[in-house]
Amino acid sequence: MLGEESSLSGNDRKVYETVKKLGALAEDKLKTADDIMKASGLGKAIVAGSLQNLTAKGFLRRVARQKSAGYFAIK
Repeated sequence: MLGEESSLSGNDRKVYETVKKLGALAEDKLKTADDIMKASGLGKAIVAGSLQNLTAKGFLRRVARQKSAGYFAIK
């Protein structure tokens, strides 16, 4: 797993670590992009791009909900 994380860009790594730090490790503990943005200190566009990258690479899972999508770490 450590080798996989090293393939991430700086912003992607920071967003991924923030998701884990916030405790979003299961579907019942989802965090929104706004939660992740506030905790990471990165801009909304940067966080949104990193969330897309991390979801595509299989590090995060996105769950569509009524008002906003939630994310949690799966690796």
